[in-house]
Amino acid sequence: MELKGTIQDVIYKNEVNGYTIATFEMESADTTIVGYLPFIQKGDSLKIIGKFVTHPDYGDQFKVETFEKIMPETLDALEKYLANGVIKGIGPATAKKIIKKFGASTVEVLKANPEELTAIKGITEKKAKEISESFIENWELWQIVGFLEKFGIGPQSAQNVYKKLGANTINLIQENPYILSELGVRVDFAQIDKMALDLGVERNNLQRMAAGIRHGLLLATYNGHTCVLESNLITFVTGLLKVSEEDVLYAIKDMMSKEQIKIEEREEIATVDGKTELQIREWVYLMDYYKTELNIARQIHGLEQASNIKRIANFNSELEKVEKSSNLKLSDKQKEAIKLINENNVCIITGGPGTGKTTIIKTIIDIYKSKGKKVVLCAPTGRAAKRMTEATGEEAKTLHRLLEIGKVFEEKPDPDMDVTPIDGDVVVIDEISMVDIFLMNYVVKALFKGTKLVLVGDTDQLPSVGPGCVLKDFIDSKQIPCVKLNKIFRQAMQSKIIVNSHKVNEGINFLEEKEENKNELNDFIFEEERNSAEIVNKILKEYSLDKQIITPSKKGDLGTKNLNKLIQEKFNPLNVMKNEKKFGEVIFREGDKVMQTKNNYDIMWRRDSEISSGIFNGEMGIIEKINDNLGEIKIKFDDEKVAFYGFQDLDQLEHSYAITVHKSQGSEFSEVIFPVYQAAPMLLTRNLLYTGMTRAKDKLIMIGNPYTVQFMINNEKIKKRNSGLKYKLESI
Repeated sequence: MELKGTIQDVIYKNEVNGYTIATFEMESADTTIVGYLPFIQKGDSLKIIGKFVTHPDYGDQFKVETFEKIMPETLDALEKYLANGVIKGIGPATAKKIIKKFGASTVEVLKANPEELTAIKGITEKKAKEISESFIENWELWQIVGFLEKFGIGPQSAQNVYKKLGANTINLIQENPYILSELGVRVDFAQIDKMALDLGVERNNLQRMAAGIRHGLLLATYNGHTCVLESNLITFVTGLLKVSEEDVLYAIKDMMSKEQIKIEEREEIATVDGKTELQIREWVYLMDYYKTELNIARQIHGLEQASNIKRIANFNSELEKVEKSSNLKLSDKQKEAIKLINENNVCIITGGPGTGKTTIIKTIIDIYKSKGKKVVLCAPTGRAAKRMTEATGEEAKTLHRLLEIGKVFEEKPDPDMDVTPIDGDVVVIDEISMVDIFLMNYVVKALFKGTKLVLVGDTDQLPSVGPGCVLKDFIDSKQIPCVKLNKIFRQAMQSKIIVNSHKVNEGINFLEEKEENKNELNDFIFEEERNSAEIVNKILKEYSLDKQIITPSKKGDLGTKNLNKLIQEKFNPLNVMKNEKKFGEVIFREGDKVMQTKNNYDIMWRRDSEISSGIFNGEMGIIEKINDNLGEIKIKFDDEKVAFYGFQDLDQLEHSYAITVHKSQGSEFSEVIFPVYQAAPMLLTRNLLYTGMTRAKDKLIMIGNPYTVQFMINNEKIKKRNSGLKYKLESI
């Protein structure tokens, strides 16, 4: 349905994404319209396309799918538009004078003959020019939505495009439509390519070829790779663009000459016709990814080769003192790890739960602090840093906070970006398996030569969300001293959570093992259930607000979206005493458990007398208050921070009664409910099962199908990530 009218009033507008609720005045009647309406103001005339819907709380509304700004069709409407403050230099009084003076010729005067405006008292030549320029700029904004909509790009993406390209957006896109693929907006490559071809771009145009190559490389990075075999890239791009191999090879050479991509030749063992042989293979990188890997390798070697100026003399006797004062009995492997730290500038300590990693960290802190040296503790996420603080009694920071990398890093990782140097003698990073190449690069750039770097993690957990496999490459290169802790300590042996998670890593099905020892802590329960509806029922029966549900997927009956909805309905239902706010399809209610889903460096928070900013991906809390009058939600986070979110920020939150295994990484919860069920095979892996199990500290309740457990244990194929960090570490 198509409607024409004028924006009478803007009830709500999200300045970030353009989502708007407004009163729309038409000749026949007024109505409420909702949708993504960037660039609109009170007084604007629009042609809108969409449909009427009935909201359960707010009644009939017109849901806008797309829109076009049109010139006001009456002088009264034009006056309202000019008076709304959007045109620089025109207010209500001046708008009235302009309409009275020029009438139906007003638009022509504003666009083409601004000098005529000087006939109105108070408008100088300079002011007339400014008014005209402002009017034309806003006129161009009107065209952007309509221009992009023709190519399947909706209003929400149109606003993002304008923010990055400015008022000259249409001309820039017409000159090179593929510029859209470099902006990170929600536009798929097929849409951009169709736009370009419709505008007359030749199939083998160099800009088109380069965009296709870049698109192929970026798709690979979304799956964790940092590079792609040249032969595979050529096959992908020829199929994507319907061009010849010669065209793609020519474009690759052109991009190399412009230093947009890099080809790395490596001598590698390959299998050909059933035989293994050495081959030279060409790996293609986007330049930033190549430079990042190279920087890491060079910096790591530089740290290793620097003088060991932080080494403590008579270390064995210092270690004995700490053992006695702390009443510790360290294992030989733990002592080996601690001594390795003293003898080397860079080292890795890896092992599963219960193998003594935390004891090593605490011992290192005690030894080096006793000698007046500063130990810096950090982790990749807020929850991991909090856990590190609780385990050691010393403050641990997130890497983002420590390095002060903030928004710039979020928008576009830059391998050459300056970072805040780390002031410390020994830097210990926990949960290193979660760190991708860009974050690792910033860490090593921030370290002074001679600083000790201790990397602590578990190689059997899920890899980083971002590109690369840093910990695996470090270990496989054999260029960094490493100790693998494989002994479970006696106290930890009492825990079936720890024992069974180690069995999973060894490929042993704990469900088939005979009960040799009593589960002294009574901390592990497996409830067999094959039917997904019954698994849901058992979760609802077992759940309480002090438990955390961790599940493999977001989708399906046992995914986070459905479980969060069901848990909210049962444990925090509709209540006239509790305020709530509907955002999209989600209802946020006072008392809800929620999680921040992306890093926000601007949001302010208070904790007692401390005031600061920044809430980060994975931080969880409780909604304490929803204030409709102020348009804000008060959230108290697990670490006692209190923050206020405007309603426009609710796209950063989701319920966290249930979270995915990936989101849980780096966290530890007292009690966990972990459903195991049939899902996409790519999710049902040994390391996902292991990661989920090891999130529970005191009690783990697994509910599900024993055949799925067996499948996950057998499925040890971790999706191989293509990277060149190991090669660079070995060859530098």
